[in-house]
Amino acid sequence: MTTALTTTVAAPRSPVLARRAFVDQVMGMPVSVHVRAVDTSRSDVEAAAARVFAHLHRVDAVLSTWRADSDLLRVQHGEVDGVDEVHPWLADVTDLCLEAEDRTDGLFRAWRRRPGGRLSFDPTGLVKGWAVAAAAEHLRIVPEIAYSIGAGGDVVVGTGTGVDEAPPWRIGIEDPRQRGGLARVVTVTRGAVATSGAAIRGGHVVDPRTGQGIVRPGSATAVGPDLMWADVWATAAWVDPERARALIEQRDPAYGLIVI
Repeated sequence: MTTALTTTVAAPRSPVLARRAFVDQVMGMPVSVHVRAVDTSRSDVEAAAARVFAHLHRVDAVLSTWRADSDLLRVQHGEVDGVDEVHPWLADVTDLCLEAEDRTDGLFRAWRRRPGGRLSFDPTGLVKGWAVAAAAEHLRIVPEIAYSIGAGGDVVVGTGTGVDEAPPWRIGIEDPRQRGGLARVVTVTRGAVATSGAAIRGGHVVDPRTGQGIVRPGSATAVGPDLMWADVWATAAWVDPERARALIEQRDPAYGLIVI
């Protein structure tokens, strides 16, 4: 009699991932880069994190609305004679702001009427998401990592090359009515989360229909594939949640809204 022998082969264990954080003060806020990898001390990981911050510092030098030497303010103050004297990013962001205004039916608007009737260009509501999304590309080309970048209510997460599956990131949405509390937690492996509201910075978001800063309880969060557009839709939803939700369903169904 022959007896068949069964050999049990243990399933391969997932590698144990370490986690490392890098933090820098840039664009008027602390920006954090979190990396998961088997070895987070790798030189290519450190170099990529450094390039993320270098990119953001460069964006700040070009597009800051606070630094008197930024290309944006030099143009607005009439200190520049021609477009050749400023970084091409300024033209790129201007075009994107026009596209965002059109896509949101004017709920997002980068042009504001100042006292005296003068129009000024303030792309802040788009620049942060645009800049962080572009900076994340420095991490996306690093092999065998997962990453998260957080910047003042905006978060982008993703994976480097050679990663098919990765544990999702748990991203907390702060409770606007209870400082330090969480209202919701979303899980994202590759994508972006952006939140707009008045709990931290008051009425910094202006309703373009009235010209007045919006100060009320609550917040609006957009979740989707690209941080720049998540940021734009979060701003639009803070201005008019129901109209923004309808526009997203028609024009950008890859994005979801969480209105608190």
